[in-house]
Amino acid sequence: MNDKNTNSAYMLHKKSLGFTLIELMIVVAIIGILVGVALPAYQDYAKRGNRSEGRAYLMNAAALLERYYSDNNVYATATNTMPTSVATAAGQTSETGKYTGSMTVATPFQTYTVTATQNFNDTDCGNLTLTQAGVKGRTGTAMSVTDCWGK
Repeated sequence: MNDKNTNSAYMLHKKSLGFTLIELMIVVAIIGILVGVALPAYQDYAKRGNRSEGRAYLMNAAALLERYYSDNNVYATATNTMPTSVATAAGQTSETGKYTGSMTVATPFQTYTVTATQNFNDTDCGNLTLTQAGVKGRTGTAMSVTDCWGK
């Protein structure tokens, strides 16, 4: 009788080792669903963070242009060219290189549009723009200007 109890305990212990294929497939399916939900949310979060860098870059460039205007009574001395003092201070790219800056000036150099061209595949908002009048814009069509500039 003692031998039978020992044999049953051995069989019970042997059966409980490892996982079945179905259990592993369920775990893989759950992980797949979590990744399918979490990855797009993370990518959206990263793009929103990058957009804040573009907004900061444009606001800094606009502040420098206004400072230049107060000294020279014009925003630039040539069409489509940032003043040297502004371009040097603002840099041609944003802090981490997610955006490249450019500017267009309308003759007689009293209006400008500063553009931050994105370098990270943001198709929702595209490139961000800012004018001397404070009008904010974007080239993408999937999101509104408010969403692109406000989030």
